[in-house]
Amino acid sequence: MFRALHTAASGMLAQQMDLDNIANNLANASTNGFRRRRLEFQDLLYQNLVVPGSAATQQTTVASGLEIGLGTRPASTELVQSQGDLDTTNNPLDLAIQGSGFFQIKMPSGEMAYTRAGSFHLDAQGGIVDADGNQLQPQISVPLNATHISIGSDGTVSATIPGQTNAQLIGTITLATFPNSGGLESAGQNLFYPTTASGQAIIGNPGGAEGLGQLQQGALEESNVNVVDEFIQMITAQRSYEANSRVVKAADQMFQDLNNLAQ
Repeated sequence: MFRALHTAASGMLAQQMDLDNIANNLANASTNGFRRRRLEFQDLLYQNLVVPGSAATQQTTVASGLEIGLGTRPASTELVQSQGDLDTTNNPLDLAIQGSGFFQIKMPSGEMAYTRAGSFHLDAQGGIVDADGNQLQPQISVPLNATHISIGSDGTVSATIPGQTNAQLIGTITLATFPNSGGLESAGQNLFYPTTASGQAIIGNPGGAEGLGQLQQGALEESNVNVVDEFIQMITAQRSYEANSRVVKAADQMFQDLNNLAQ
């Protein structure tokens, strides 16, 4: 019964963390470029009362043994990389990635961060920056007198200058991918940082040989959170929590009955 209490408690704590993760997914259902996370669980150690394969007699062994599990624990939160829907904005500096890849953002510390959120702006010098003023890499400067900016699906950036007949090529936007994008570290502000698990960034042109996706100008990628799926997962977590709490109540009742025998 002591095992049952601790085992059920581990299940309640695990489902509580699952609900925390679901809450974060739902809170970011409208966050551009957001990647939902899925909580994964592992069973804990087992108490081997009879080890499988141990000797039963001199000629026979135990076929299955007797093992009692000691509960569960949250093991990881997997970053789900499914494509989000595209929302047309007609803003020339809004970019969506159709396929894999991340935009490269240079932080004030000089460190490189990565994002799927393609809502960009121009700073006072004509540089393309994110909402917090961090520079898109490779750095592209748009002439301040440009009347139109065109960004191709392969990342080429052109600007129309007054007095010129043809658009002027001013740079190329490259994307980054990772051997294991699920191992990226979420840093908030729609940014990710590479880790040992993710591997080093692989840089390439959109739609190139690296398998990177293409760019869509005038659109933003929405969050890949499916609200219906999250509600279903929330109900499952709630019922699992309730089931574990009933185990705690049942074990407590058995303790109470055992104490009453001594009276």
